[in-house]
Amino acid sequence: MRNGFEDLDLARLRRRHSEKWRLYPPDVLPAFIAEMDYDLAEPVRAALHSAIDLDDCGYAQPAGIGETFARFAAARHGWTVDPGRVHLVPDVMAGFDLILRLTTEPGDRVVINPPVYPPFFAHITDAGRRVAEVPLVRTDGRWDLDFDALEGAFAAGARGYLLCHPHNPTGRVFSLADLRRIAALAEQYGVIVVSDEIHASLTLPGARHTPFVSAGDAAAEHGVTLASASKAFNIAGLKGAVAVAGSASMQGLLRRLPAASQYGAGLLGVLASLAAWESGAGWLDTLIAQLDHARTEFGRLLGERLPEAGYVPPEASYLAWVDCARLGLGPDPAEVFLRRGRVALGRGLDFGAPGDGFVRVTIGTSSALLADIVDRMATAVAG
Repeated sequence: MRNGFEDLDLARLRRRHSEKWRLYPPDVLPAFIAEMDYDLAEPVRAALHSAIDLDDCGYAQPAGIGETFARFAAARHGWTVDPGRVHLVPDVMAGFDLILRLTTEPGDRVVINPPVYPPFFAHITDAGRRVAEVPLVRTDGRWDLDFDALEGAFAAGARGYLLCHPHNPTGRVFSLADLRRIAALAEQYGVIVVSDEIHASLTLPGARHTPFVSAGDAAAEHGVTLASASKAFNIAGLKGAVAVAGSASMQGLLRRLPAASQYGAGLLGVLASLAAWESGAGWLDTLIAQLDHARTEFGRLLGERLPEAGYVPPEASYLAWVDCARLGLGPDPAEVFLRRGRVALGRGLDFGAPGDGFVRVTIGTSSALLADIVDRMATAVAG
């Protein structure tokens, strides 16, 4: 029986039409974008086939999304969610855009924590707001929040905080204590916290994800959690996410979302999300075990082929943040890996100044393809 996690056919993958497989020439192995190579979960596949069989490609309808997400959140994260406080949005970043416009004014500062998901920078500036960078601090390879700098940014007048939790690209899962410290500062300075938790369901063994708005009264009063099935179930192209209010006051805010916001979600995205949250637990458990193996295997391969590379296994997701400073490839090692090794990796500098000398590697693939990725990296260094 074919294993949809390890028995991956590169020729078959190259027939896909997503950006991962179409951006570069066919001699390049892509590992640059947050997209896994695995087969879809069977419940998701069945829901999509059923929709096509019914020619069901009209506008999205959010019926059942709150109840289904609430059951999933309780089972996966121990999080009690009021289904009435779950609001359909097109995707996580579109949800952030909508909330940003409801809670801040043009020119307001919004805090982010570089190195961080590159679109954070653009979405804030495109909305006419200003980015306030509070970089994570690195201790023994581990990336932590700088609470003194965070308070400084809040005290200086920042009105919003876009929190990446779990953090992309470092793979950190912030603790309950961390979240409560954030919430206390948000309460003290009147800051709205929008928590991007798109990778939450991919928290790996040894870590525990706590949704921000569940971290106490202050978090609930000053925060909104954005969640989606898109990363865990590899359906980002289908469009569908939820914004979740943890309090009556935040529910009042989300009720002001424009009615048109739900139409940005795709019907297939909603149907796939419902199937994933309702019936995908077994597949997701298998995926978590696969990713736990992948992060260990990637570290082993680096140790054999590129021992000078710095790597701390992620606590969540399928993204590896690799320090290439000791490899002598300069500030943009991704360019060297692509040119010499024909492997496309995420450019560290795109994640902000702390990404100097780093690459982000997508490791959500088979052991054989992981080995190919590292072999190509090693070829580039030797070249």
